[in-house]
Amino acid sequence: MTGQTIAHYKVGAKIGAGGMGEVYQATDTKLNREVALKILPEQFAKDHDRMSRFKREAQVLASLNHPNIAAIHGLEQEGDTLAIALELVEGPTLAERIGEGALALEETLNIVKQIAEALEAAHEQGVIHRDLKPANVKVKEDGQVKVLDFGLAKALEGGDSEEDVGNSPTLSIAATQAGMILGTAAYMSPEQARGQKADKRSDVWSFGVVLFEMLTGKRLFTGDTISDVLAAVLRAEADWDALPEDTPPPIRKLLRRCLTRERKQRLQAIGEARIGIDEFLENPVDASVLMSAASVAQPEPGWKRLLPWAFGAAMTLVAILAVWSPWETATPTSTMRLKVEIAPEETLFTGQGAAAVLSPDGKMLAYVAISSGTRELYIRPLDQLEGAPLSGTEGASDPFFSPDGRWIAFFTGNELKKVSVTGGAPLTLCSTEVNRGGTWGPDDTIVFAPHVTTGLSRVPAAGGTPEEITTRSEGERSHRWPYFLPDGKAVLFMAQDQGGSYDDATIEVVVLATGERKVIHEGGTYPRYLPSGHLVYAREGTLFAAPFDVNRLEITGQPAPVLEGVVSLGASAGNGGTQFAFSPGGTMVYVPGEGFAGGWHLARADRSGDSTVLPSKGVVYLGPTLSPDGKRVAVEIALNTNDLWVYEIERGTRSRLTFQGDGNKDPDWTPDGKRIAFASDRDGVLNLYWKRSDGAGEAERLTTSKNQQRVPSFSPDGKLLAFMEENSETSWDLWVLDLEGERKAEPFLVTPALEAGPTFSPDGRWIAYGSNESGRFEVYVRPFPGPGGKWQVSTDGITDIPHWSPDGSRIYYRNGERIMVVAVSGRGDSFQTGKPVVLFEGTYASGGQESVYDLSPDGKRFVMLKSGVDAGEKSDRRHLTLVFNWFDEVRNRLETGGR
Repeated sequence: MTGQTIAHYKVGAKIGAGGMGEVYQATDTKLNREVALKILPEQFAKDHDRMSRFKREAQVLASLNHPNIAAIHGLEQEGDTLAIALELVEGPTLAERIGEGALALEETLNIVKQIAEALEAAHEQGVIHRDLKPANVKVKEDGQVKVLDFGLAKALEGGDSEEDVGNSPTLSIAATQAGMILGTAAYMSPEQARGQKADKRSDVWSFGVVLFEMLTGKRLFTGDTISDVLAAVLRAEADWDALPEDTPPPIRKLLRRCLTRERKQRLQAIGEARIGIDEFLENPVDASVLMSAASVAQPEPGWKRLLPWAFGAAMTLVAILAVWSPWETATPTSTMRLKVEIAPEETLFTGQGAAAVLSPDGKMLAYVAISSGTRELYIRPLDQLEGAPLSGTEGASDPFFSPDGRWIAFFTGNELKKVSVTGGAPLTLCSTEVNRGGTWGPDDTIVFAPHVTTGLSRVPAAGGTPEEITTRSEGERSHRWPYFLPDGKAVLFMAQDQGGSYDDATIEVVVLATGERKVIHEGGTYPRYLPSGHLVYAREGTLFAAPFDVNRLEITGQPAPVLEGVVSLGASAGNGGTQFAFSPGGTMVYVPGEGFAGGWHLARADRSGDSTVLPSKGVVYLGPTLSPDGKRVAVEIALNTNDLWVYEIERGTRSRLTFQGDGNKDPDWTPDGKRIAFASDRDGVLNLYWKRSDGAGEAERLTTSKNQQRVPSFSPDGKLLAFMEENSETSWDLWVLDLEGERKAEPFLVTPALEAGPTFSPDGRWIAYGSNESGRFEVYVRPFPGPGGKWQVSTDGITDIPHWSPDGSRIYYRNGERIMVVAVSGRGDSFQTGKPVVLFEGTYASGGQESVYDLSPDGKRFVMLKSGVDAGEKSDRRHLTLVFNWFDEVRNRLETGGR
């Protein structure tokens, strides 16, 4: 940013950074003056509604004209860069001054008097600071005080910040909503910590906290974690003994009036404090005059001081009971909720295990999100507003921390890896297939589910050859979602029967030394052990808990619901994963949603993006492919055993094509519509088969290979079949099978990169495919049968394999939630591509190596997989909820039977 020009401001050196953006010294080239230029986060400029609100608020803030308020000179926007030109104030911040030790009483009062004058002037204009803290106060060499960032917290909010009291206490810190940020938790008023609206009395509280810190040289409310700080704000008694012994009684009284938690009993106007301080400074000997305007009385008896607290608590309880559902109960005062929003361009990947997990110390959040067509692992300290991707984690899923918090393990499509939380190249630990969760034990061993139809395995955290530790019993389909018990000697897991729902699975424990298995509970998925002494598991989108004896390995009490509305994939069409995790200290994170929100439903979308969900919900559809006449869809349906079906669009009915159970996928129609080719592992490894599309007869094997093969695609004349084949040395490569004669397959493209989803052009002269040769997946085109050049079609990443338009003049691909289209043309040995443009956007499934959408034969419609969220199921793939001191809530719920 340094050296750039924004409007008429030439940007100089960076002089600060915080939750509301970075600050640079800049030169106003029009007025030839130095200013402070605050560059706001990029997402603000992209949100038109928020920008409109912000401009209106900024006009009010710019009207503030007071010697103790740093002025706003202007608001500039260039593209996605939004900047505020502020008065440049030289001198240290009050935080820096306090960092050198407590301030003398006289200096303290001279400073806070000016702060009070600034607040009073703003309050008269209806402006509340909302983020008063020492770091937002500058003290110039001549002693003049300037209060910074007046009202910016409110100006940057994404709407009304009032929270439902039923969720109290809640603190909203959306990544695009800098109104309340974690760094200011120690200075928040109790009402702000509860997520309620701030008013001028909130500034009074913060004023008192700042005054206390100036006199003592230390913060009033502290803690090892954010939850501890917020809990202190809500509950802890101020340490009045920390004040210097010579602190005058009137100053102590002023502090008590400012720091009354019940705001109706708090000092009602900052002007009262300013008047009292003025009078005290004029005649410090006659201390009795201080606060006369505020009618400060002598300390009340303890029982009288408790009355407003008791009344406030009673009123809060009444409000909570009035809005909460009958099965809910009042959350203990120590439990706090925090709504966290990831960046607008990011989407949480909630299709497997927990998308977000917490470090063991509860200070760091790791999550998997899709951005610009790439799924990566992000890391975000809880005192920061944005996450940063960890390099080399493309394709990540199901992250989990090492016990010391220094590493994060995660899965890719075919490997288990780990990466340092500080970054660096990920290390590969072993190969996997379609994983279903892992857990890192205290002995530096990782236990994981390497496939959807296997037992559990373990591998050293340093890497090595996996060793199987559980074997499926007769009738069992899989063991998955393991979790170490604290001593590292046993592991919880979920065992699913063939054809059974994950919600009805068995929760078991395996003793690692002996391999002995023990059933803990019937009915539930995703088991976890809380250090509070409870087993917790999911069922139908609700978390249940029960007292659990880790020595006897058994439940010792009745399970009860402890949290409703958690996104879970526990139904028959899911995989048993559930979107929650927690730290040993009691902080919990989950993705809110109602019931099973992980399904995908068939939908038709036109070229403008308008879509209609097709009838027949209740299952998970995958890999839809339209018949040549556009009337039918070949699709994989996950009903515990994945099989292929043919869905008739007009009638809304479906008929089953395969009956072999798990592993039938990737259907593609022959050009005449008479057969459907697909991949199946019915003989032990994914190879290619085809079958009549009317379901008659048996499936015929097309290929025989020890390697997995996926995503068949026919040439226009139906004589060739392109597909992808896995190779242990070169990942996935592209092959072509000649369906005539000996049916011999030949390699088309073999490189160290991963190639996926080959599709013939309508004239059969070109093959489009996806490849990660550049470091991320893009669409490329090569001539068929070759040799020849290579042309990159996409420019900003892809999340699905490409599709040709019926006339071959365009190529479509997915980039996150956007359908992109590129004009293309091929003449002779040359191929030209246009600039990718967005056709429409929508929340649809992304498939990576497999097709999750198709284009109709007339090119006017798409058949896609619409998320359960948009098909009527409620969830939000951009928001997480943090619950601090969640173990207290679990205990409370169990004591009241989950009510």
